[in-house]
Amino acid sequence: MERRQFLTATAAVGLAALDLTDAEAITRRVKRPGPVRVGMGEVAAIHSMTTALGDAASELGGGHARHLAVRYLIDDVKPWLDGAYTEKTGRELFAATSQLLQLIGWMARDAGEQGLAQRYHVHSFKLAAEAGENELAATALRGLADQAIDLGHVPAAVRLAEACEHQGRKLTNPKALAYYRNTYARAAAADGDSTIAAAMLTASQAAIEHAPAKPGASWASHYSPGRWAHESGMIHASLGDLPAAEEHLHLALDIHGLDRKRTRAIVLADLGQVQLKRGDTETALATWHEFVDCAEGVQSVRINDAVGNITARLPHLPDTGAAQELKERLAGRAT
Repeated sequence: MERRQFLTATAAVGLAALDLTDAEAITRRVKRPGPVRVGMGEVAAIHSMTTALGDAASELGGGHARHLAVRYLIDDVKPWLDGAYTEKTGRELFAATSQLLQLIGWMARDAGEQGLAQRYHVHSFKLAAEAGENELAATALRGLADQAIDLGHVPAAVRLAEACEHQGRKLTNPKALAYYRNTYARAAAADGDSTIAAAMLTASQAAIEHAPAKPGASWASHYSPGRWAHESGMIHASLGDLPAAEEHLHLALDIHGLDRKRTRAIVLADLGQVQLKRGDTETALATWHEFVDCAEGVQSVRINDAVGNITARLPHLPDTGAAQELKERLAGRAT
């Protein structure tokens, strides 16, 4: 999807499509006979598959195993959605499917298929809303907002991020609150609204500091202090506070120990950019060499974008041995 098309689609999502949930969807399905009888065993299977596929994608990028997730959705989950179940099981089934759709949307986005990703996020939101799951619904909105920020559609991103934060405001899960508030802070910073960005950053920090160490079962419950530190660092960078940005990125890497290859590589790429802006060229080059090591084998549009950004800056740096070696390594990755 072209960026102009995405802008139009996102505006429509913010104003119309997300309001078209079907409050009677589960009840109506409960009343009809289905070819397959569905129970909590099938719901547990969806959760297990989503976790396994999500772990692979977190490590190696959305370009890995997405076709497996889509086939599982079509071949296994769809017949269950069309099956027969109680209202309680139906709500659990809709919620589990919403998480799977959220994962596939993330995978599509990480593989560069933005329009497809948006459709999965919208579907995820609708199923979550129909299941009465505010956290899952807010997480789907968060995915749409984050996507709009990355593509530069800031007004749409602000609307979606505000809706995300509002949807999750009544939750008690501190990781979810930190997740949504940081998204709103990121959108506000991109919009040049430092007041809201700072307020949301402070609120998200207060939430993450009270979060339990162990991850919970939900998507938002996996929002770790390391991810919070990375996102907060980039918000500080958007607001022009480079020392705070570098401090948070080091926190993400060294203190909270982000260990997924894809995630760690992205943080290293961002850290090098901040170090370069602070005039520390030698350290930035060393950080980017570590990025190349970490990005080996990862299939992600975020990694590809980072390679392009670093490559574009190298001609403007002193022609040292480290810079020349990095240029050759990046060129080798592109071939």
